[in-house]
Amino acid sequence: MPEPYQSVYDGIPGAGPYPRTSRYAGTEIAVHTRPDGTEVRYARHRLLPPLPDGDDTIVHTVTSGERPDLLGRRFYGDPEQWWRIADANPVLDPRELTDEPGRAIGVPETRF
Repeated sequence: MPEPYQSVYDGIPGAGPYPRTSRYAGTEIAVHTRPDGTEVRYARHRLLPPLPDGDDTIVHTVTSGERPDLLGRRFYGDPEQWWRIADANPVLDPRELTDEPGRAIGVPETRF
């Protein structure tokens, strides 16, 4: 069974199922065909941008009880924008951003 968004986006070149504020916005949607002929749509790998050099970021010192989603809300007005902060810091797991109070992290100033 095809994904629900398939018919909506198939006729629009470059369109995708993700809103412009999503970390997957602009990511190409690919199709994998299983041996039985079933098509499975997926987002291709998203490459991370280079870490900022500091000119476009502010330094935030993590306090006890902070979480990535709370930082997204605080700095961007949207808790779903935590990924912008995670992308700007050398972490593999977003929870690493806030697991150590006193840690200095970079927060990109760029708004979407």
